[in-house]
Amino acid sequence: MTKAYAIGAAALVTLMLLVLGALAMFQPPWLRDMLGMDQDPFAPCRTTNAMGGLDQIGGPFTLVNSEGQTVTDADVITMPSIVYFGYTFCPDVCPLDSARNALATEILEENGEIVQPVFISFDPARDTPEVVGEFASIFHPRMVGLTGSDEQVRAASRAYRTYFAQQDSGDDEFYLMDHSTFSYFVIPGQGTVEIFRHDETAEAVAEKAQCFLSRL
Repeated sequence: MTKAYAIGAAALVTLMLLVLGALAMFQPPWLRDMLGMDQDPFAPCRTTNAMGGLDQIGGPFTLVNSEGQTVTDADVITMPSIVYFGYTFCPDVCPLDSARNALATEILEENGEIVQPVFISFDPARDTPEVVGEFASIFHPRMVGLTGSDEQVRAASRAYRTYFAQQDSGDDEFYLMDHSTFSYFVIPGQGTVEIFRHDETAEAVAEKAQCFLSRL
């Protein structure tokens, strides 16, 4: 009797191992759901932790493009995009970040991935549609330049949790602005999936973006 039980137990263990192996190989939807595997397909790529989660950053906006047309986020974010907020009179950070984002775009394109850099102005008083469009075109032919009314710009800034403030210099023409310097990687249907810091290189930005794109 003991020998029969031993043989039966061995057979049961073998069967269980075969079933577990099959489940691990084929990963049926119910198993993935039970283990939470489908909750965040981008988990291996994420390096940023944001208060409340990245899904709380970004969202609908209404702005004005370089042609003077009113556009929404649905009109602009039609492909994976690197979104940056700045202003064209910025003497250093904004041009450097815009150039970095443009170079990352080119690196990704060399790897077969098409993304779009987007520049949103904090400074609608000076950054007219024509000015912001010319600024964007300097860095990349696919870069989208956006401006808008004070209300539209502030609403977009709140959606992305960015910061900006005009310095109190008493100069109404040549004033500077304090502002945040993050770039946001936004994917249609997914929202903001990653935030790039000012000190990250174009190569690092492209490598991180590539990770997300490979999982679409």
